[in-house]
Amino acid sequence: MTDPAPAKVRQLRVVVEAEHYDAAVHFFRDVLGMPEEAAFAEGEEDRVAILEAGVATLEIASPAHKRAIDRVEAGGRPSQRIRLAFEVDDAAATTAELAEAGATVVAEPVETPWRSLNSRLDAPAGLQITLFQELESREERTARDGFATGR
Repeated sequence: MTDPAPAKVRQLRVVVEAEHYDAAVHFFRDVLGMPEEAAFAEGEEDRVAILEAGVATLEIASPAHKRAIDRVEAGGRPSQRIRLAFEVDDAAATTAELAEAGATVVAEPVETPWRSLNSRLDAPAGLQITLFQELESREERTARDGFATGR
């Protein structure tokens, strides 16, 4: 068996324009708890904050799977074409905390067929987000019928 080729991508960075910059930074950095890696400013209005998000993955879903996720996670309400998902330790508590901080709850936490507890919120900067809490390990999940990795 040969070793897989080394990854060419070293980091995924999602860049979001936020009309209400300070509110968005407060929400994601201070309330959701994403540590600030760096911040740069060229003047009063020209600012950027780079926030740590743990491990980054790019989830590519077929249109049919996106509809399935929307059905399970949000009662069929369609999500935006691009949605950010954050793994948290306690989906219910974090959903309530983010709602208190100004997010709109689209769907309360629900256990999914893939054994995670997911909620959906409309967050600052025009982002729709999913919070998910894993209820089983990757090994347990991929051992079940209907779940596999692409390798």
